Amino acid sequence: MGLPAEKVNGVVADLTALLGERCSTANAVREHHSHDESYHHPALPDAVCFAHSTEEVSEIVKICAKHGVPIVPYGVGTSLEGHVIPELGGVTVDLSQMNEVLEVNEADLDCVVQPGVTRKQLNEYLRATGLFFPIDPGADASIGGMTATRASGTNAVRYGTMRENVLALTVVMADGRVIRTNRRARKSAAGYDLTRLMVGSEGTLGIITEVTLRLYGIPEAISSAVVSFADLEGAVNTTILTIQSGIPVARIELLDDVQMDAVNRHSGLDYPVQPTLFLEFHGSEASVKEQAEMVGSICEEYGGSNFQWTTKAEDRNKLWEARHNAAYAAKALKTNASIWATDVCVPISRLAECILETKKDIVANDLTAPIVGHVGDGNFHLAFVFAEGDNEGMKKAEEVNDRMVMRALSMGGTCTGEHGVGTGKMKFLIAEHGDAVSVMREIKKALDPQNIFNPGKIFTV
Repeated sequence: MGLPAEKVNGVVADLTALLGERCSTANAVREHHSHDESYHHPALPDAVCFAHSTEEVSEIVKICAKHGVPIVPYGVGTSLEGHVIPELGGVTVDLSQMNEVLEVNEADLDCVVQPGVTRKQLNEYLRATGLFFPIDPGADASIGGMTATRASGTNAVRYGTMRENVLALTVVMADGRVIRTNRRARKSAAGYDLTRLMVGSEGTLGIITEVTLRLYGIPEAISSAVVSFADLEGAVNTTILTIQSGIPVARIELLDDVQMDAVNRHSGLDYPVQPTLFLEFHGSEASVKEQAEMVGSICEEYGGSNFQWTTKAEDRNKLWEARHNAAYAAKALKTNASIWATDVCVPISRLAECILETKKDIVANDLTAPIVGHVGDGNFHLAFVFAEGDNEGMKKAEEVNDRMVMRALSMGGTCTGEHGVGTGKMKFLIAEHGDAVSVMREIKKALDPQNIFNPGKIFTV
C-alpha cells in the first residue's frame, strides 16, 4: 500500500523546488533504488533525491517531516538485509554524490569524509600519505552505509569494526537539526555517546552526512598465507588457538570445501577442495615472518597441509580478490541462481560447535550453502544458492537459518555479526535483546516521533 497521491504530489513539488532535476520520479531511477543486494522483495520509492550537502539534506528532511513522508538514506546499495528498501514508499535520499574527502590529519591519524565516499576511493586518496583505512566488508561500500550498518569484514580481527573506528559524526535529525556527535579527540567523558548510538542505527535515527574516521599507518611488511585442512574442525581449532595465543593476525578467513570449489572455478585457482584458511599478517619484516611461522606450526598440529605464504603484492591481491568474490562464486554454482546471504557471530570458544552443527543441518537438508567466515572474531556466513523458482529449497533454507540463529543465541552469540538487522533479522531481536528492545523503541520515538526515518527496519514501532 503506497502513500496517498496528494501527499506524494505535495512532497515532490516542494523537493523539486529545492533540488530541481535532482529530485527524480523517473521509473528507472526509482527501480534502481528499490532494492539492495539481498534476497528481499524490492519496493519502489515515490521519489529519489540526490543531495550535495549537509544543508540540502537538512532541507529535504524538513520538507519530508512537514508532509509526514518516510525517508530512506541510500549509499551504493550493497547492504544484505533489506536496509535501503523503502517498504512504505516515500523519499530515498541518495548520498552517493556527497563523495568528497574533506580533511586528512596525518599527524593525528584521522580524516573527515562525506558519506558517499567509498572505502576503495578513500584508500586510493590516502595512498600517498602512508596511511590507510582498514575496514573491509568486501563490497566497495560507502563509508556512510558502513557506518549506518556497523560494518566490519576481513580486517576486523586486528583493527576492529566501524564501532571502534568512527570518531565523530555529523547527523541530520528528524526535525532537520544538524548535530555533531563528538570532537576529534581520541577520548571524551563529556555527555552521552551519541556517536555509538548512530553507528549501527541503519538510518532509523538520522541521516549521516560527515564521518570522522581513525586511520592507520600502512604496515612495513604484509604477507598472506593459504592452508588446507582435512576437516572443518581442524581449521576452526587452528583459528581458536591462533587467537588465544595472542598472535596479532590481521586476517583469518575460513572457506569450507563447497566454497573452495566455487572459488577455484570462479577465480581460476587450483587450491585443494577442502576447508581452507586464508590468512594475512601485518608488521615489520621480522614480525611478519615470525607470525607466519607460528601459525604454520599451529596448522600442522591440527592437520593443516600445503601451507603457502607470500609477500608478493600481486599474489596477495589475487588471493583476497578471490575471497571478496566468494558470493559471486557461490552464485555461479547453479544456472540462473540467486543467493541469500546470512550471518551469525558467537564467542570464539563456541565457534567450532556452531559451524559444525550448521554444516550438518545444511547437508541433512540437501542444500547448497557454502560457508565462509571472518572466524578470527567468531563471525561466519552462509550463502544459500537457489535455482530459479525453487520454493521448497527456500523454505528449507529459512528453517536452517532460523535454527542457526537460535543456536548462535543459545551460545551467547548474536543473530548478525555484521550484516545488520534491516528487515531480515527483525524477528530475532527480542530473542537476543529481550526488554532492551523496548528501550530501543523509546529512543526511536524520542528522536523520530513521526517514524519517518527508514520505517520498518530493525523493529516495528
